[in-house]
Amino acid sequence: MRTLVFGAKGQLGRDLLDVFDREGEVLGHDLPEVNIAYEPHVQAAVAAFGPDLIVNAAAYTDVDGAEDNLETAFLTNEVGARNLAEIAEYYHIPMVHISTDYVFDGSKKTPYEPEDSISPLGVYGKTKAAGEAAVRKANPRHFIVRTAWLYGPGGNNFVEKILRLAKKGGPLRVVCDEEGSPTHTLDLAEAVLALARTDAFGVYHAVNDGACSRFELAREILDRAGIGVRLEACVANDFPTKARRPAYSVLSNAKIERATGHTMRSWEAALADYMIRRTASS
Repeated sequence: MRTLVFGAKGQLGRDLLDVFDREGEVLGHDLPEVNIAYEPHVQAAVAAFGPDLIVNAAAYTDVDGAEDNLETAFLTNEVGARNLAEIAEYYHIPMVHISTDYVFDGSKKTPYEPEDSISPLGVYGKTKAAGEAAVRKANPRHFIVRTAWLYGPGGNNFVEKILRLAKKGGPLRVVCDEEGSPTHTLDLAEAVLALARTDAFGVYHAVNDGACSRFELAREILDRAGIGVRLEACVANDFPTKARRPAYSVLSNAKIERATGHTMRSWEAALADYMIRRTASS
């Protein structure tokens, strides 16, 4: 299988390249060489490589920044997604589009299923919801994969932020009233590959199994790193942000497991593996 990955320089993109390399030839594109919001860039990239599959891991992901940069966020997250989907459909190529738990408002108290109604709270979630709609409309051969609380080597993610802050000393105040599904980029890439081997097109969720609060995640990170900095629990309202975030965005893997037979490991096991990976690469 020849796979073309957009957003290849990001933390997920790098793991996608490694995982899909086992399956055949893989090529990655990213800014500044290829801007998915500019249709001629996408057309040229697809025509030159002739892929069997397109994976869109490119996104504007600055949740708070999106509140002030609506046009830029929509250009990447909606227009870019539409460009990829339309060109993939023109060449009769299936497409994987990575989306987010932020399409939900967090009002549910049990894990979100892919078929649940979406209601994003902020601009970022709205742009990702618009991207999903554009992909569904443009290309029936789509896999829309929502994930959450993503972290991977080289990324500016929650795990790395906690470790950076811990080096400066404590105590660290971390919110305890936001619950989600931390997900290692390697595990997501493996799930995407398992899905791409099928023709079970549709919307899926792929996260590491289980759920925790930001506070619980921070405690596990510090325990795994052997750092004894004191943690203090607080609530989200203690740290006002421009964008509202869902208080509960735990995602269910049931559908992707039924479609692929692929099981996502626990978030604790995935985090332990990540801590080893980051140490080995430093």
